[in-house]
Amino acid sequence: MIQKLKHVPTAREQAFLDTVEDTKYQRDIINGLSPFFDEKAPEDMLQFYSNDEVVSLRVLKGTDRDVEDRMPVKITRHYYELAKNSDAISRIVKASPDETDNLQGSEDPGYQMDYSPVEGLLHKYEMGLMYVISTCSAHCRFCYREELIARKDIERQDGTVAKKGLAQIPEIVAYIKEHNSAVEANGGRHPDSGREKLREILLSGGDAMVLSNSKLAAWFGALAEAGIESIRIGTKEMAFYPQRFDRTLLEMLDRFHETYPQVGMHFMLHFQHPDEILAKDADGNFIEDEKGFKQWIPETGKAMRGLVSRGWLTVENQAPIIKGINDDADALRILQREFKRAGGENHYFFCGRDIVAYKAFNIPIEDAWNILNTSQRGLSGVECHAKLSITHYKGKTEVAAVTNEPIPGLPGSENGVVIFKILRNAGGAPDKGKVCIVGRNPNAVWFDDYEDRVLFDEAGLFNYNRVKKSGKAPVCDSATASKPGCGG
Repeated sequence: MIQKLKHVPTAREQAFLDTVEDTKYQRDIINGLSPFFDEKAPEDMLQFYSNDEVVSLRVLKGTDRDVEDRMPVKITRHYYELAKNSDAISRIVKASPDETDNLQGSEDPGYQMDYSPVEGLLHKYEMGLMYVISTCSAHCRFCYREELIARKDIERQDGTVAKKGLAQIPEIVAYIKEHNSAVEANGGRHPDSGREKLREILLSGGDAMVLSNSKLAAWFGALAEAGIESIRIGTKEMAFYPQRFDRTLLEMLDRFHETYPQVGMHFMLHFQHPDEILAKDADGNFIEDEKGFKQWIPETGKAMRGLVSRGWLTVENQAPIIKGINDDADALRILQREFKRAGGENHYFFCGRDIVAYKAFNIPIEDAWNILNTSQRGLSGVECHAKLSITHYKGKTEVAAVTNEPIPGLPGSENGVVIFKILRNAGGAPDKGKVCIVGRNPNAVWFDDYEDRVLFDEAGLFNYNRVKKSGKAPVCDSATASKPGCGG
C-alpha cells in the first residue's frame, strides 16, 4: 500500500492559521439551465432567457450539441444584475446554441498536461500553476478551462484517460522542495530540465476565491514554508461576487503578510468590459460625478479599494478579447483607464485559446491586435502596459505587431505581416525573445491558420515537437537546441 503524504504545519504556520476567520457567503447562484426550463429560477431572473432561447436550448438537451455538456451554466445574483443591463456582460455567462455549432478544438489546450509532474500542478516556467478548485461562482461560456470545469476526461501523454485532478498540499509541497533542492545542488539549474528555482505559484482552477479563507490560508502558509517567494491568485470573483473581498479576507491577508513579509502577493483579476466595474444609470450610461469621474459599482469599488490600499500586494487585470463581448476599442480603452485610475495595473489581454468550440468565441488574431492597439491610442504611458498574448504550446507568445505594408525583399509579405514574439518559454527559456514572422491572414483565429505563410521562424512556433516525458520540460541550451520541444 502506498502511504499517503501528510502535511504538518510548522509552529509559525499554525499560529497564522489560528487567526483565520471564515464567513458564509450568499452568492445566490443559479446552477444550470433547468431552473429556466422549469421556471423555478427567481421570477425576476426568468427573463434572462427569452421563450425562444429556452426552446432552442431545450431542443439540444441530451444531444451531441448539448451546451451544458460542453460547459456547465452558472450565474450569481450580483452578476445577473449587471448582465440584464449589458449585452456584453450577458454574453459572458449566457448559454447559446451557437456554442456547439462547431466543436473543433483541443481537449487539452496548449498541451498543458505535458507539463504536469504532479496532479493539479503545471510547471512550465519558474512559476507553477495549480488547479485548486474546479468551479467558479459563475461560468464564462468561453472558459479556457472548460475541460476542468466540465470535469471531462482528458487523454494524458502516456495514453491514460482521466479527469484533471486538483492540487493537494502535501504532494505540491514535496514537489517544490524536491525540485528546488535539485536546483540548489546543481548550481542554480535543474539537472533534467534546466529550470531555475520554482519561486512563484499561481492558485487557479476554477477560481481560487471560491475557497474559504481557511483553505486559502492553508495554501498560503504551506507554500511560504516550502520556500515560494511569490503567490498569485487568479480570480474573476470581484466581477461575479465582489462581496467576497470582505473584512475577514482582508484581515487574513494582513496576518499572512505580518507572518511572511518576504512573500509577494499578487491578485490577477479578470475584468473584460467596463460594464463589470462601472455603475450605469437607467438609460445605460456610465454614472459620473460633478467633475466627470466615472463611478464604480459600489460593491466592486469597495472590494478594489480593499486590495489596492494594501501597498504590499499588487492588483492586476488580464482578460481575453472575445467576440461580441469586448472586441471594441472604446470599451477596452475605458476599462484600462479606469482600472489604472483605481490603483490596478493592466497586465495582459489574450487572443482566444484553442478550446473546444473556440470558433464560436475567438475573433481573428489580427483584429484583436488592431482593437487593442487602437484602444491604447487614447491612453497615457502608465495606462497602456497591457500586451496582447496568445498561448502557444511553447508558452506565452506576444502578438507584437501587424503591418499593412510589404517588407521589401521578403516574398510572402505583400499584404503585410504578423510578428509573434515569445514572452515565456518552458524549461530553461531558451527561446524567450525570439520572433516568428508570418504573412497576414485576416481570417486567422489560431496558429494553424498561418501554417502556409510562415516567412521567418527563429522561435520555432511552427516546428514544435511535444516533450517526450510528461511533466518534464526538456533541457534547452545552445548544445541541445535540436531536442524535441526546444524548437528544433
